[in-house]
Amino acid sequence: MKSISLIGSTGSIGRQVCSVVRRHADKFKMESIVANSSAELFLEQVNEFRPKYAALADEKIGRQIADKIPSGVQFGYGERAAEEAIAYGDVAFVAATGFAGLKYSLKAAALHKDIALANKETLVCGGELVMNEIRKAGVDLMPVDSEHSALWQALHFRADAPFRRLIITASGGPFYAYTPEQLQQVTAKDALKHPTWQMGAKITIDSATLLNKGFEVIEAKWLYNAPLAKIDTVVQPESIIHSLVEFDDGGVLAQMSYPTMELPIQLALTYPERFDCGLKPLDLVALGAIRFLPLERKRFPCFDLALTAAELGDNYPCALNGAGEIAVRAFLDGRIGFTKIADTIEDVLQKTERAKPENYAVLCDTDRRARALAEEYIKGL
Repeated sequence: MKSISLIGSTGSIGRQVCSVVRRHADKFKMESIVANSSAELFLEQVNEFRPKYAALADEKIGRQIADKIPSGVQFGYGERAAEEAIAYGDVAFVAATGFAGLKYSLKAAALHKDIALANKETLVCGGELVMNEIRKAGVDLMPVDSEHSALWQALHFRADAPFRRLIITASGGPFYAYTPEQLQQVTAKDALKHPTWQMGAKITIDSATLLNKGFEVIEAKWLYNAPLAKIDTVVQPESIIHSLVEFDDGGVLAQMSYPTMELPIQLALTYPERFDCGLKPLDLVALGAIRFLPLERKRFPCFDLALTAAELGDNYPCALNGAGEIAVRAFLDGRIGFTKIADTIEDVLQKTERAKPENYAVLCDTDRRARALAEEYIKGL
């Protein structure tokens, strides 16, 4: 039986990890659980799974619920207590959102824990640092993003397998065919209606702007030691083909399924074995045509900015993420329009000072500065 420390248990991915554990209770045990501030759902999960350790990162709310934790479960609250959860279990499932996920991944590597990684920011912000720590620790990193899981599967679960080209697919989001004038009118309600996936608010907006696809290019660079020139992107509107790998002989392998995160979540925990995950069999005849459309860099400013940050390297991807987190929150709060997300990120990248991401402190400083610059820009609009 594999024991899990789940970081980010109440988010979209965390809830689906719980679903996988429920489905295969004979194979998995929740050893520790961490959430940020969603007390009600967190308490439900603690009561259901009875982990050895549970923590709420929000100290104020943690104090309020401390007397509601069932007996036999050790409980902590605050950022430091949340990090302690990594010490439990065989594998750290990092499903926390945002820059905060980076510290959990680094802690897992330091403790020689295998990592199931569903936090994009870990590799976007700290790819070089994290991969160096993982190599030194000799632990496995299992990608959970549907696109990177697809690449991992096509590469036979080998991050060092040879390839000619990685081809990352995108749904195109809800606004692929919109004109610049139409984009000016997009509301948060519009942007949260993804055509094929059900996800959390932040990643749904990032998918609508295509920033998310730029993040995935950066992730692929670090996961597969791939130069940017060997990573392509293409729009696959039906979200059936989750990514492809082209090999030196011209052959291409693709991973296909109906859009669901439970398949890559479960596979990160069971590989190389595969078990039923409740997914409907793929009806190829009913699908009809599967389309591929171009993903033109200059048509999608956030995607372009992400690739620019990747090309600049060093701490620029970290600044990209920090600015993006602030801009998306401002959009969801009604403080800026949809197109101002890209404008905010661009302004921050122009003002970012280059620094070598040699340690976590450098990345924290870059993240802090990027957020401050983003807030300053938004206030000036």
